[in-house]
Amino acid sequence: MSIRRLRSNPKTLGDVNLVTEDLKNLYFKRLLPIEKYYSFHHFHSPSYEDAEFDNKPMVLVMGQYSTGKTTFVRYLIEQDFPGSRVGPEPTTDCFTALMYGEVEGVIPGNALTVDPKKPFRHLDSFGNAFLNRFQCVQMPNQVLESVSFIDTPGILTAAKRKLSRGYDFPAVLRWFAERVDRIILLFDAHKLEFSDELTRAFGALCGYEDKLRVVLNKADRVDSQQLIRVYGSLMWSLGKVFVTPEVLRVYIGSFWSEPRQMCDHYQLLELEEEDLLADIRNLPRNAAVRKLNDLVKRARLVRAHAHIISYLKQEMPTIFCKESKKHNLIYQLPVIFTKIQQRHRVPAGDFPDCTTMQEKLLSQDFSKFKTLKPSLMASLDKLLTTDIANLVPLLQELSKKSLPGVLDGEFLGTFRPEHYKRDPFKELKRDEESSETDFDEWVVEKYKPKYDEIFFNLSPNEGKLSGSKVKEWMTTTLLPTSVLAHVWRLSDVDGDGMLDNEEFALAVHLIEGKLEGHWLPRELPSHLVPPSKRLSSASDEE
Repeated sequence: MSIRRLRSNPKTLGDVNLVTEDLKNLYFKRLLPIEKYYSFHHFHSPSYEDAEFDNKPMVLVMGQYSTGKTTFVRYLIEQDFPGSRVGPEPTTDCFTALMYGEVEGVIPGNALTVDPKKPFRHLDSFGNAFLNRFQCVQMPNQVLESVSFIDTPGILTAAKRKLSRGYDFPAVLRWFAERVDRIILLFDAHKLEFSDELTRAFGALCGYEDKLRVVLNKADRVDSQQLIRVYGSLMWSLGKVFVTPEVLRVYIGSFWSEPRQMCDHYQLLELEEEDLLADIRNLPRNAAVRKLNDLVKRARLVRAHAHIISYLKQEMPTIFCKESKKHNLIYQLPVIFTKIQQRHRVPAGDFPDCTTMQEKLLSQDFSKFKTLKPSLMASLDKLLTTDIANLVPLLQELSKKSLPGVLDGEFLGTFRPEHYKRDPFKELKRDEESSETDFDEWVVEKYKPKYDEIFFNLSPNEGKLSGSKVKEWMTTTLLPTSVLAHVWRLSDVDGDGMLDNEEFALAVHLIEGKLEGHWLPRELPSHLVPPSKRLSSASDEE
């Protein structure tokens, strides 16, 4: 897969940072004082910190074991990472955050919770049992400059449901679900099973369905008839769990960098791949919108919470029968919710889950609760009605501008005519450490006679093959379209939309290396540049 950094507009980036800074100021100035006054963090999520506004968009990858979660992450960043293992058995037993870093390294969970620059400080509430199974891998990867990934342990099947993790797995998932920008839920087309732990994990995602994308993975390993049956079964099962009027988006594919098996629905897999990559690619573009949406959602919950706490405080007796009154109020909480809705016109959707709230209230001292403070509520109303509204026009303007992407948008359209109008190697830099001898040698030369035979069998026109002819031959390798597009972009050194015999030899050499399990270079190394292109490439850089 080709993943490269796009040119970014400094002014646009400054606008994004300005919106983020405004959201941060609004939270600390208007919302945080109310959260502290009504002890919001005792009932709901902890307060936000600077890192949660400043961090890059995050993608949570989850699913049952052996559905291809770790392989999916490696497919996106096209790089292996420390501690990753793949296999049919449960191989990933910890939460791994993949983030950008100048130097590759692994930070253990306990150290992460005391780092103010990382958005994980509040995870210490889950205890050492969880923190010993949580780590952050930092890598100098270009994709991770724009987005971070959270790889999760495989969800246990029914056969393993008696095993204990030692920490509240659904609660950890919900903590991440609240803070990430996208949730990728993977299923295996071969073993579609809904276990108890998977059902509990679904419960943790309730309220965040807008972030959820479902992937039916390894779909090239089943025929079209089986795929239709599996897809229908998955949609039926998801409909029972997520009770929403909207149908969840399910992507069908085989998301890894190895050759796919030829099947009747091969073209469908390519189209689904493009759609999913486009969705992930737009995350940095939509990060400011997501943060604003989460802030508004939190502010509405804080408002409902303040009314609940105030009502309970007013109903408590001054001296006698405090305990019995407390239990009676907890029992009547659904009725209290309705009264608050009618009296203060608070929408029903803003209230927390009633059962969870009842459980939290059992351990609280109602005498320490506080009644409504007009100045704080006025500040909250100003946040929801005026302050947020002032930021919306700026967000709308940002959506029209060019922001840095993750997965190269042009990369999936490499074979399209408009691709030929650009210079795909303008930003590439050569390896200055290469010796002159290494630079003069072309490693593809010794294989070129074999590659030339394929080249001339494809009937070149005036010594060159068109993009359509090359694509037709490339697709016979069964590698994903994204990988082939990267090979094309590396091989079409002069950017004319055609390949001569040297460029074609380079393309075949890269494909053979990929089929042998090697990662493709992100930029074309000097020793791979065809001899006839070296002079022109060097002059372009100057």
